Amino acid sequence: MVAQWWTQAGLGIFVHWTPASVPGWASPRTAPADLPLAGRAAPLAWTPYAEWYENGLRFPGSPVFAHHRATYGDKPYTDFGREFEDGLASWDPAAWARAFRAAGARYAVLVTKHHDGYCLWPSEVRNPHRAGWHTARDVVGEFAEAVRAEGLRFGVYYSGGLDWTFDSRPVGTAADMLASVPRGRYPEYADAQLRELVRRYRPDILWNDIAWPAGAPEIRRLIAYYRFTVPHGVVNDRLLPRSPLWRTFGLPVAGALYDRWERRTVAQGEGFVPRKPPYYDFRTPEFARYTGPDPYEITRGIDHSFGYNRNSPSDAFLGRDSLTALVRDTAADGGNLLLNVGPRGEDATIPEEQMLRLRWLAERAAENTRSTRAPENAG
Repeated sequence: MVAQWWTQAGLGIFVHWTPASVPGWASPRTAPADLPLAGRAAPLAWTPYAEWYENGLRFPGSPVFAHHRATYGDKPYTDFGREFEDGLASWDPAAWARAFRAAGARYAVLVTKHHDGYCLWPSEVRNPHRAGWHTARDVVGEFAEAVRAEGLRFGVYYSGGLDWTFDSRPVGTAADMLASVPRGRYPEYADAQLRELVRRYRPDILWNDIAWPAGAPEIRRLIAYYRFTVPHGVVNDRLLPRSPLWRTFGLPVAGALYDRWERRTVAQGEGFVPRKPPYYDFRTPEFARYTGPDPYEITRGIDHSFGYNRNSPSDAFLGRDSLTALVRDTAADGGNLLLNVGPRGEDATIPEEQMLRLRWLAERAAENTRSTRAPENAG
């Protein structure tokens, strides 16, 4: 049974903040739920998820590739890591935490390592392919301290299924994604890093993404370690064990069959709901509703991206009524909403379009508090 504190939370804040937040650019034209239906041979090269910027660079015909060449020329993606770290000089984690609490959030989840492999803590686990690909500053530790000081629970996101420093093949489809879950030294590396995060920061939420590069026995041992270290902690539903079948998805016929099945699933209305793994506490529909029996958490951006996208038009952002209804209806259904903010990489600030939505939620939270207290003060 999932921990009671999580079932009563209602609202959490997700933070996607990576070197891709420096260019902060993606095509906004296709909504995330529509990508598998877009009719493109490599729909993920057209993703509106700005945190996939490095992957977009691997497709010469993609919008990201064209934008990068026009804006940065031949500049390598790794240069954004240095610029990201420079931007940390102006970061105020306490201000972020106050804004999250005021919005009514009860927990906050930080992306500690996304698919580009860049770590937001000075990990002692050495990356054999890209030395020093992490912050010198302990961003994870400072973020955890700041949100906990405001009374929020703290969670870590970790990209277990993809790490482009270990496997850099272009990911254009769902089949490509599973085929490129790294093998070799990566399973040991990912296990050591996630245990390091648990040991150092004792996160209340363990939020893996895509899949896990090892089998069910290794996942069982990892979760047992987490539950021993953090007895009240909760685990999401994306620790999907690696299957030997996935490597066949790199073959044209097998990959095409899997992608066809994936498109049919989305067309039937399921959306981005992860395949159910053997061990989990709650489900994580992405930009989608959930009608199953399990505890769930809708995860989505304020616009069509998770990472900061300076190319998002005004109509891509949730309106006030839509945002309020989403928070209200999800809580009424017994679920949580994990609403994402994507800070800028160059100056570590949350863009005004996103701050405005947090202020709307803060106003709603204040009104709810006044309504709750009103009967006590009547007469």
